Amino acid sequence: MPPRSPRPYNRGPFKKEEAHRINLKIVGVPKVRLVGEDIEPEVYSFDEALQIAREKELDLVEIVPNADPPVCRVIDYKKFLYEQKKKQKEMKAKATKIVVKEVRFGPNTDEHDFNFKLNHAKKFLQEGSKVKAFVFFKGRSILFKEKGEILLLKFAAELEEWGKVESMPELEGKRMIIYISPKKKK
Repeated sequence: MPPRSPRPYNRGPFKKEEAHRINLKIVGVPKVRLVGEDIEPEVYSFDEALQIAREKELDLVEIVPNADPPVCRVIDYKKFLYEQKKKQKEMKAKATKIVVKEVRFGPNTDEHDFNFKLNHAKKFLQEGSKVKAFVFFKGRSILFKEKGEILLLKFAAELEEWGKVESMPELEGKRMIIYISPKKKK
C-alpha cells in the first residue's frame, strides 16, 4: 500500500465572493451605462466612468452585469451594502411566520371532547395560527371513514366564524386531515 500524502493543514485564507464587481474588478467591459447622484445617465467608456467615480471619491459598482452595455452606479459601496442588509433585515422582520397547531380526534370522539378541542381551535385561530385537525384511525376503525369525515366537517362548520377551510377532508394513510386558516382581521 503506498504511503498517504500529508494533508495540507493551511489552505490559505478563504475570500468571500462579493455580490458586485467594483472599480478595477470590472473587467472585459469597454463601455458602461453610468447612473448615480449628480450624474447624467448615459453610456461612457469604462475609463471615463472610473475617473468620474474617483473624482467623487466613490466606487464604480456594476449593478446589472447582463445588460448591454452593463449598468454601473457611482456610490459608496460599503454604505450600499449596509443599506441592502438593513432592507433585508426589515423584510425578514415583516414576513409573517405561519404557525400550524394540531387538533387530534378519534373517530368516536364524544360531544364534550369535541367542544373542548373546538374551544382550543378557536383560540388558535384568534391568535393567527393555522389549525390542522385530523381524525386518527387505529386498527379496524378505518372502517368508520364516514364518521371521521362528518366529524371534521362539523368541526369546520363550527369554526366558520373564525377561520376558513383550505381543503376538504382528505385521507392520508390512517389520518383524515383538514386545514383551517384564520380569517383576516378587519
